[in-house]
Amino acid sequence: MIQIRAFGRVARGVVVALTGVLLLGACSGGGDDGATGDGTNYVEGTGEITQVAVAERVEAPDLSGETLGGEEISLSDYRGDVVVLNVWGSWCPPCRAEAPHLVSAAEATADQGVRFVGLNTRDLSRDNALAFERRYEVEFPSFYDPNGRLVGAFPNGTLNPQAIPSTLIIDREGRIAARALLPLTEEDLLAALEPVIAEE
Repeated sequence: MIQIRAFGRVARGVVVALTGVLLLGACSGGGDDGATGDGTNYVEGTGEITQVAVAERVEAPDLSGETLGGEEISLSDYRGDVVVLNVWGSWCPPCRAEAPHLVSAAEATADQGVRFVGLNTRDLSRDNALAFERRYEVEFPSFYDPNGRLVGAFPNGTLNPQAIPSTLIIDREGRIAARALLPLTEEDLLAALEPVIAEE
């Protein structure tokens, strides 16, 4: 069961339950990617997508750093576009299940001003993360965050990524418009993106 929760003074507490396929389970090391991460620092996702009223949105931290490919990027580079920021690790089984859905959603929204950015965390080996990208044909860039510094840039008590995988939708003004604490299907992600894309 996937829940979409409205976040804001007027709509806070309103929960609409939608039927969906949900892969839950705490991420842990190991698996067929030969990864060397440690998922025990993270808790299982809540199975919830939180959407934030426009008036209640706060600015996302302007993450800056090196990608897995060695390039320097910042979230502010994408200001003016809707950004899907996905937090993942090659050691995380639900991330592997989610990856094809992200790739499909990125292709489906590429001409709608939507940009996908990954945040690879707790992968102590860059090679494992790059192998993950090749395996799932991930073409969008990912920050390389082996020590969790970038994940930690989101203050506690905000809509910070609290599970692996987590996904944030950032509006054209750089504010957090939605957060998912679960592995997403393409259908669920496109549904969460639709109202943000439609905003002027």
